[in-house]
Amino acid sequence: MLSKQNNPRGQRSADGTGEPSLYLGIDFGTSGARYALVDQQGAIHSEGKITYPHVDKVTNWANSWKEALFHLLSDIPSIYRPSISSISIDGTSATTLIINRNNGELLAGPFLYNESFTDALLTVESIAPANHTVCSGSSTLCKLVSWWNSSSAGLRSRDSAILMHQSDWLLWLLHGQYGVSDYNNTLKVGYDPETDAYPSWLMSQPYAYMLPSVRAPGAPIGSIKEDVRAQLGFPDHCVVCTGTTDSIAAFLAARTTTPGKAVTSLGSTLAIKLVSSVRVDDARFGVYSHRLDDMWLVGGASNTGGAVLRQLFNDEQLVVLSKEIDSSIPSPLDYYPLPKPGERFPVSDPNMMPRLQPRPESDAAYLHGILESIARIEAKGYSLLKELGASAVEEVLTAGGGSQNEKWTAIRGRVLGVPVKKAEQTEAAYGAALLALKGATTTH
Repeated sequence: MLSKQNNPRGQRSADGTGEPSLYLGIDFGTSGARYALVDQQGAIHSEGKITYPHVDKVTNWANSWKEALFHLLSDIPSIYRPSISSISIDGTSATTLIINRNNGELLAGPFLYNESFTDALLTVESIAPANHTVCSGSSTLCKLVSWWNSSSAGLRSRDSAILMHQSDWLLWLLHGQYGVSDYNNTLKVGYDPETDAYPSWLMSQPYAYMLPSVRAPGAPIGSIKEDVRAQLGFPDHCVVCTGTTDSIAAFLAARTTTPGKAVTSLGSTLAIKLVSSVRVDDARFGVYSHRLDDMWLVGGASNTGGAVLRQLFNDEQLVVLSKEIDSSIPSPLDYYPLPKPGERFPVSDPNMMPRLQPRPESDAAYLHGILESIARIEAKGYSLLKELGASAVEEVLTAGGGSQNEKWTAIRGRVLGVPVKKAEQTEAAYGAALLALKGATTTH
């Protein structure tokens, strides 16, 4: 477990102690969790991380997350804890638990974000609109239906059961109120963020009573439980707020929320998220929209990205060869870099073959061609979102490892035709802390 603390100058707290009010965000990712503690200006005062304890089988995940949560809370320097005004947590999308609402017992799961329940897919497709977000084996609704239809879901279990997402459950450990979620996490169980309600086709199902109530991300739920507060030295007025998904929290970290502003994540794959005044959903391209207050966050993800580069070059080569590239001159090479066959966005073709030939004699020219081709795919993605009705892209902030490559940033700016720069903050924990700040603001 690693942590570090900073001491930026903060504002005075509302409680008159003279210490700045602080806001805590915690991110639960796939391999570990981290926290960020910020003040009202967004300056980081402390941050830390922990990898999950070893898990022998999937049913131990809940204990592992709980252990990680309280380790992180204990790791926050004690000098800061009395100043923490609010807390929010993000978790992996569609990670699902079934809980006994009478005693908090875990009835089933956790079912992880990437677990597919194809046994429920036909049932879900028969009740949901065509090409709906829930029509995927890994959706929250497929997980719920699979459990409902299983022999383990006995009548006694069903009567007291309630569905929780990963961040719902972790927040519940702090506030103690059952069945509270947010409209980002509930998207994949069928919640309609545009009407701000569950649709009638879902509410007519026999398990509809298991669905949590839904609030905006960052909405205050209630005070932190007294036993937790006393154990950790948090203040009486500390409020626990609703959370969001990890990808939305990472977007929020970039602090850009006006139409036309976007974040491209250049990790193993290329993922884009664009703030739009218009909602766009098109299952043909894997495009769907999350609500972002009174705006929409439209996204898509390509299989191109850093994974292709790592198949061809090591880190040192990427640094050395990039220096030889003239980013102002377009590469004449036309590739479609994929790590293996198959593409999902902006072209949906499970059989698309990688195109990485011809290879020039110069490795720098080859890298230039690949970087330029990935930039063209990114540009085509933003163009497709516009064709589907989303706002036109005006500025792109970059997250992920690819944001470190200045030559690639310059190439992308030229190809996209809009300003492109590295995002100052990209950690989901920072985005969750901004949600906590939002929640604290709405309580005063």
